[in-house]
Amino acid sequence: MERRFASHPNEVKHFDTERLRREFHVPVLFAADELKLVLTHEDRMIIGGALPVKETVALATDLKELGVTYFLERRELGIINVGGKGIVVADGTEYDLNAKECLYVGKGTKEVLFKSVDSTSPAKFYLNSAPAHKEYPTVKATLETSEFANLGDIKNSNERSIHRLIHASGIQSCQLVMGLTQLKPGNMWNTMPAHTHPRRMEAYFYFELPEDAVVVHLMGEPSETRHIVMRNEEAVVSPSWSIHSGVGTSNYTFIWSMAGDNIRYDDMDPVSMKELK
Repeated sequence: MERRFASHPNEVKHFDTERLRREFHVPVLFAADELKLVLTHEDRMIIGGALPVKETVALATDLKELGVTYFLERRELGIINVGGKGIVVADGTEYDLNAKECLYVGKGTKEVLFKSVDSTSPAKFYLNSAPAHKEYPTVKATLETSEFANLGDIKNSNERSIHRLIHASGIQSCQLVMGLTQLKPGNMWNTMPAHTHPRRMEAYFYFELPEDAVVVHLMGEPSETRHIVMRNEEAVVSPSWSIHSGVGTSNYTFIWSMAGDNIRYDDMDPVSMKELK
């Protein structure tokens, strides 16, 4: 498991492109029959991916890093499948996950296994984990059963559907908030006007991007913005003091996840367009 440290905004304003990418960009989340994990000290979020092709992949790592005897002893886990049909086994119970379906696995679950139904079209399980203080049941959600909203319009290039999956009015958790946003064809912008939420960090995972397309992800304090160029199936860490927005060369889908002081999706501090520099 790779470890990333938290950064102060006064530091970040001096980072060059290479340093920004090293601190916040997560370029590789999927490798055949492997578990890839990145632990950020921003609210101790773990960002990861599991790609079972020919073998079952277990949720396991060097537990010294977490100071526990099994991964979810003091953590909770959110999973969204972004590949072919897959199966998650949580303490012996199997859960089928089709593309864009979500599974929350609560604290105290001792064994989590990831499988693909068809090795020629393997599942890709995108993972987010946060520290947890209470046990909540394992629950599955689909886009059809989620709380969702259609926002934006083609005039502003931001017509999109937001699906809230793990949040205060959906799947219950200790502090993990997770959902998925789909931009409609012809639309490129997400989350603009921008906002911050100093009470929690956020991670974005961009996918369904054409091979030659990019998303320019904006971050930084409103008065000191920076950018990171993102490609398909890459993630980025957004500290609590940072805006998080992006514009693509085509439409795309992204998963957003948060951890911090509460599980309210709408807890945010708006940033006026006049404030951005």
